Parts: sequence; C-alpha cells; structure tokens
Amino acid sequence: MLEQPTLTFGEYTLVYNMLSFAIAAMIFSGLFFVLARDRVAPKYRISLVVSTLVVGIAAYHYLRIFNSWEAAYMITDAGNYIASGKPFNDAYRYIDWLLTVPLLVVELVLVIGLAKDKQSSMLTKLVIAAFLMILLGYPGEILMADSMFSMRGLWGLLSTIPFIYIVYILWVELGTAMEGQSGQVQVLFRNIRLLLLATWGFYPIVYMAPFFGWTGAESEIAIQVGYSIADVLAKAGYGVMIYAIARAKSEAEGYEVGQSAVSA
Repeated sequence: MLEQPTLTFGEYTLVYNMLSFAIAAMIFSGLFFVLARDRVAPKYRISLVVSTLVVGIAAYHYLRIFNSWEAAYMITDAGNYIASGKPFNDAYRYIDWLLTVPLLVVELVLVIGLAKDKQSSMLTKLVIAAFLMILLGYPGEILMADSMFSMRGLWGLLSTIPFIYIVYILWVELGTAMEGQSGQVQVLFRNIRLLLLATWGFYPIVYMAPFFGWTGAESEIAIQVGYSIADVLAKAGYGVMIYAIARAKSEAEGYEVGQSAVSA
C-alpha cells in the first residue's frame, strides 16, 4: 500500500465531503430511477434497471471508500491529519469500475435501440473492451510515478487503447441514432454524446495528475476529488440522461404514463 501523505484539515475534509456527496448522489439517483421506471415505455425500462444497478454498486463501493478514508487518518493536536497506520484501500474504485463500466455501456446501447443482432455483437465487443480498460489501468494507478515515461504511463497508455475504442464506437452510434429522431430526442442524444466525452475524458486527466507535477497531498486530493466528480456525472448524471432519452422516445412513440405494458 502507498504511504498516505499528511493533509491539512481543509484537504482532508474536502475529500471526506466529496465522498459523502458521491454516496448521496448514487443512493438518491437510484431511488429516482426506481420511481421513474413506469414513466417510460416497457421496452426502455431495462435501461433504467441497469442505471439503478450502476448507482447501487457505486453507492456500496463509495461507502467502503469513505470508511477506509476515515480509518486511514487521525487528527493531530495541530489540526492536521496524519496516517493512522491503517491503509487506505483505493482499490475499491477499480472493483467498482470493473462492474459498473460494462453496465454503463450496456444501458446506453440498450436505449439507442439497435437491431438485436447488431446490439448483441456490439455489446460483446464493448464489454470486453471495458474489462480490458479497467484491468490495464489498475497496475499503473498504484504506482505514483511523476513521469509519463514510467510504468504508470505505460499501463495508462495500454488502458487508453480500449478506452478510445469504446468512446469512438459509442460516439459514432449515438450520432447515427440521432438520425430520424424527433427534435427533442436529437438534442438529448447530442447532449449525452457531450456528457460521454466530458466524463470519460476526465478519467485519464485525473489518472495523469502525478505527471503534472502534483505530488503528495496535491496528487491525492486531485485523484480522490477528480474521480468522485467524474463518477457522479458518469453514473448518476448519465442515468438521468438515459431516463430523459427513454422518456422522450416513449412520448414520441405515443406511450402515456399509466398505460399498461400490454397496450404499450
């Protein structure tokens, strides 16, 4: 385990509060997805089920990260936080991503509405790529090297290959899915493309924090806060966008809230 840097009161509480915010965002967005499920046509409900699974898994792991962060530090008489001797287990993030990133891919592909044969083939390739992206990124994450030409940089580069593949395929398919849709649905597809690019693009920037000369407390804070923000946007925010698309497509197809699954 990496040695934890000494933090000021403000640095420690910033991470503490950000982790707490992430937990709340995941739990209550999941509650929203459950309550909103019947407001979309039956064929789109599976996307909301997957969204609920994503934030549920994330909420559990953020609770574990929060508890580990709290246990890893103790406050001194001077008001600073020093390592307690208990390791901070940041590997929970990668366990979470190993489960949630493939599901994020699934929920988006499902709401696009591809033909079943194409959907099945694409999901298989994208899920495999998602697993490779996470597995290749983890060895570098635990190495706090400050050079891009280090082993951290090498593992990051290898992880970037499946990352680019996933983002490219989803970007292209979302663009194709926009064609022939109503004006509102087109706007929502455009917005989720931008959210995809912004959130997924944020992860490698945080991963490279040590390369920017940030070390010790600076690097730790950038990584913990950066990943937490990205996770909230990429999971809770992403799920809300998925719901908006499913709702707009349901309305465009004539579905009304309260309509039975049979009549839909």
